[in-house]
Amino acid sequence: MGAEVGRQIVASGTPVLWLPQGRGEATRRRAESAGLRAAEGLGELAESCWLIVSVCPPAAAPDVAERVAASGFTGVYAEANAISPRHARRIADLVGAAGGTVVDGGIVGPPPRSSGTTRLYLSGPDAAVERVRAVFDDTFLEAVVMSGGVGRASALKLAFASYNKLTYALAAQACALADGHGVLDELLALAHEKLPHTPLGQTGQLLSAGPRAWRWVPEMGEIAEACAAADVSDELVGAASALFARWESYKDAEGLTLDQLIAALGTAPGTA
Repeated sequence: MGAEVGRQIVASGTPVLWLPQGRGEATRRRAESAGLRAAEGLGELAESCWLIVSVCPPAAAPDVAERVAASGFTGVYAEANAISPRHARRIADLVGAAGGTVVDGGIVGPPPRSSGTTRLYLSGPDAAVERVRAVFDDTFLEAVVMSGGVGRASALKLAFASYNKLTYALAAQACALADGHGVLDELLALAHEKLPHTPLGQTGQLLSAGPRAWRWVPEMGEIAEACAAADVSDELVGAASALFARWESYKDAEGLTLDQLIAALGTAPGTA
């Protein structure tokens, strides 16, 4: 996602720097393909960029924000990760105390490779929000401004993600149940006819969840935290998190099969 967001900014005519330190070879290839320029360090970003966009796994978001705050950055920090509204506000206080301005962002949709697929919701200080929105003019990433302060974009992102991610968990549970009773092929044929645009009706969608589940587990934690703040039960979210945790060993796996995903949902997790 980060590489594709950067690619859109580059395509609009604005140079983009990224931090290669501690990143793997696959990440480096994606960044180079997107036209991003490697920075020497965070200090270079803080000195030469007016905007830093944070797109990382939710669990890493606080550490990234702390490093940016410690760098002396005084520009606009777009916190575009799947974190709870409370955590977004905490980051805004942290970066703000160091002289920066935080815009709350929520990315909804796949990596922006074509028009009409992906949105970036923005909330926070009006002037800063408008500057960030303008960066994505004439790109495949549609920036949508929300009224209100930091936290609103994150709340919308997590509300949507709670539905979207849970559909994958439900599809996996249904497949495992059907497989256990010998009717998996029939279930998939039925879902393909009746629910053609869902992870159950399109197994390719479901298979894509396995390599990404390692990121979804902490995202479920952020959703649970947001539920608690709204006095909403997080029991369903907790169950989905436990299911996705069974797939964490498939991080970035290629050639994953439905049989593997189903086997991981057996009563003896970790033995698949």
